[in-house]
Amino acid sequence: MLKVLSDILLVIDTGDLSALMLLDLSTAFDTVDHRILLRRLETTYGFCGSVLHWFRSYLVGGRQHLRTGSVTSTPALIVCGVPQGSVLGPILFLLYTADLLLLIEGHGLHSHLYADDTQIYGSCKPDASLKLRSTISNRVNDV
Repeated sequence: MLKVLSDILLVIDTGDLSALMLLDLSTAFDTVDHRILLRRLETTYGFCGSVLHWFRSYLVGGRQHLRTGSVTSTPALIVCGVPQGSVLGPILFLLYTADLLLLIEGHGLHSHLYADDTQIYGSCKPDASLKLRSTISNRVNDV
C-alpha cells in the first residue's frame, strides 16, 4: 500500500488527478475453480506429469462436513476453493489470479495485489477524468 500511496501523492503533487479502487474479493479463496487452476498450472506455468498429478490429487476429490455438538452433516464434495490455513493456499490463489495484472496494466492502469485484496489505480490530467473513471470502472467489471 505504501507504493500505491507514494505513486498517488507524486501524481497529485504535479496537479494531475488520481483514482484508486480497493477491491476485497471476500471469500475469494473459496471461489477458485479447480479445473481452471489445474489448466493454468499446466499451460501457463508448465506443470506436467507427476507434479500436475500431485496438485490434482491435492485439490480434487476432497470432502468436508459440518459438526455442531454431536450432530455431523453428510460429507459434501469440495468442487472449488484452495485449502485455507495451508502454505499452498495463498500461492495457488496468486497463480490463479496472476492474469489480473495483465488485464489491469494492459489499459494503462497500475495495480497492487496482496492475497485477496486488489488495488487498481491510475492518474490523468484534470480534463481526462471521465475517461479515467470509465477505464477503471471497466477494469473493475472485468475483474
